Amino acid sequence: MTSKTMINVKNISKHFERKIALSSLSFTIKQGEMVALIGPSGAGKTTLLNTIAGLVPLESGELLIDGQPLTFYKKGKAFAKKIGVIRQQFDLIGPLAVIHNVLAGKLADWGTVKSLISLLVPQEKQTAMASLGRVGLADKANDITSTLSGGEQQRVAMARLLVQNPEIILADEPVASLDPARADDVLAMLTKLVAEEKQTLIASLHSVDYARKYFSRIIALKNGELFFDLPAEKVTDELLEELYHLKEQSKHE
Repeated sequence: MTSKTMINVKNISKHFERKIALSSLSFTIKQGEMVALIGPSGAGKTTLLNTIAGLVPLESGELLIDGQPLTFYKKGKAFAKKIGVIRQQFDLIGPLAVIHNVLAGKLADWGTVKSLISLLVPQEKQTAMASLGRVGLADKANDITSTLSGGEQQRVAMARLLVQNPEIILADEPVASLDPARADDVLAMLTKLVAEEKQTLIASLHSVDYARKYFSRIIALKNGELFFDLPAEKVTDELLEELYHLKEQSKHE
């Protein structure tokens, strides 16, 4: 049975002042795919993820999520069930206990009153504890989040995504601030959880080695354009050299 298309990007473009951030990008991503997004700094990786997350408005082109434009989902509950985001800064509230950060994955479901009550008495505690158990942090539920290591904090962010349970996860440099051993642990865990939940993952990465190790497909951006879109095993060292080679063309363009 063919997987349905979860993300359909058709000729999208975006400028910031006079700089091209994205230029006529087109690709599709099927349900359950795990895609690494690579390219030099300034290639447009974060802009692309922020566009899919609805944080950057489209200038031209079309972006469909599960067959519908982003505006169809609006914000709140419907959007939270479609798309979840994990970043290198973790987006956690340091002074709060771990369990409260995990339960933030329920905010779109709960509304204001239940969310405020949960800050006093954690609601749906079993859900949070089950998620923390899956990322190996059940014993840290009541710790203050800021006292955890960087790798542990990123696992808290993953537990929050498990609670939110979106169909698509956008990971923007999720291991950029971690040392290699912890980065390996976090990516191994993230890709395992995504596979178990049959979610769709797009992760921007600095490390090509991680992209090859943990992802089946690699999309490369350069100067806001699609440079290649290939199965991980087809990405050659020659292609990568060309991708990261700085532009040294004369200025007659």
